[in-house]
Amino acid sequence: MRTVSIPAGWPATEEQARAVQDELRTEVVLDEPGPPPGTGHVTGVDVAYDDERDVVAAAAVVLDAATLEVVAEATAIGRISFPYVPGLLAFREIPTVMAALDALPCPPGLVVCDGYGLAHPRRFGLASHLGVLTGLPTIGVAKNPFTFTYDDPHTPRGSASPLLAGTEEVGRALRTRESVKPVFVSVGHRVTLDNACAHTLALTPQYRLPETTRRSDSLCRTALKEATEALRPR
Repeated sequence: MRTVSIPAGWPATEEQARAVQDELRTEVVLDEPGPPPGTGHVTGVDVAYDDERDVVAAAAVVLDAATLEVVAEATAIGRISFPYVPGLLAFREIPTVMAALDALPCPPGLVVCDGYGLAHPRRFGLASHLGVLTGLPTIGVAKNPFTFTYDDPHTPRGSASPLLAGTEEVGRALRTRESVKPVFVSVGHRVTLDNACAHTLALTPQYRLPETTRRSDSLCRTALKEATEALRPR
């Protein structure tokens, strides 16, 4: 497990963070298809917080995209690097998530974030931010539609409908289990929306959420518990 410091020069105010978003957003690549589903590696990243102790834990879990078996995993612990501000959550997570990715012993391949990419008020959520900083293909698969609207997809698994900001499609509501609430898929970096949805379906053979998200969520919660127990007075 790596221990992470807040990077020098990391944004400290909303104004600074939005300026960084404006600068980096221009570097998002939308005209690459991304890796084919079911090939190579696919990696889930997730974080867990203890705001009272100012601790954030990140996990990165690499799966074989064909079998969904775990290939490698890594965790990192750090201080929370930004206050809670809707639309700027990436600034709380990025340093520790990148440390977990850096600690992996193998290439991560496609990275799946538990959150948003283009489906973000400023079109630059965690998946896009992480993709630009690492150069990796990334997608966001979220549990709720944030501030956007959508029509309920048809009942069968694989049905989808546009996730809309007005008339702009920023992602898709995707049914990964028949008659179960959809997930909300958006492009992060270097992947098309069609391919992002195909990857999401390949990662959900049994449950609503991708195996990448399920496994990284469990691992980061375990890492956070271990880290906070170590901080308790003896």
